Amino acid sequence: MNTKLTLTIEQDIIQKAKKYAKDKNRSLSDIIENYLKVLTKEDKAKSSQNNNNTLNPVVKSLKGSFKMPKQMDYKKDLRSRLEEKYL
Repeated sequence: MNTKLTLTIEQDIIQKAKKYAKDKNRSLSDIIENYLKVLTKEDKAKSSQNNNNTLNPVVKSLKGSFKMPKQMDYKKDLRSRLEEKYL
């Protein structure tokens, strides 16, 4: 359901935004709506990363099952494996 929203924005920004929307063959409302979707999706993704309860049950059960040696340099190991493969 679409709902009307009133915003207070500087006039020159509105003019530039309208021109941008026209050049992209889109409505200004569509551009703003998609921008807000992206913003809220990023916030949700960040909060999900901080919350272990959102992990898939299989992933959650495997968490902590792999122990890496403390002295292992994974970047160096990856580099040497890729060099062996491609050089």
